[in-house]
Amino acid sequence: MSALFSEHDHAAMQHALALAALAATLGEVPVGAVVYHALTGQIIGAGFNRRALDGDPTAHAEMLAITAAAKRVGDWRLTGYRLAVTLEPCCMCAGAIVLARLDDLVFAAADPKAGACGSLHRLTQDARLNHRIVPRAGLMAEQSAELLRTFFRSRRT
Repeated sequence: MSALFSEHDHAAMQHALALAALAATLGEVPVGAVVYHALTGQIIGAGFNRRALDGDPTAHAEMLAITAAAKRVGDWRLTGYRLAVTLEPCCMCAGAIVLARLDDLVFAAADPKAGACGSLHRLTQDARLNHRIVPRAGLMAEQSAELLRTFFRSRRT
């Protein structure tokens, strides 16, 4: 385990990867996300992509996990919590991460086509916003990338 990622980060990402694998079995792009307490690791919200299932373009794993966490906490502010997600968040999800006031963001694979947390944009670090998060990338990136490759390869054949 590297010093960059805690035991809680690893456990949360494992859970997010399991959710991503479930999404793939349902025909969804395999992305999973988990909101967890920074100190205890307790998971308070989780989700996987459900855009096709729900017919909802906003039903990204991160959005669903953040919504579930906010409902559980009873507040839109998720201070004291982290988000682990298997793929770099897009602009919509990065905006929600900032608005939710999450303390930390850990993601697995970078998204060079839509990533808004380092690849195409740095939305979570924009000094013009009232909250900022420096994301930590690369935790279990190969496992996430393999899930995505396998999913898209199966769609092409």
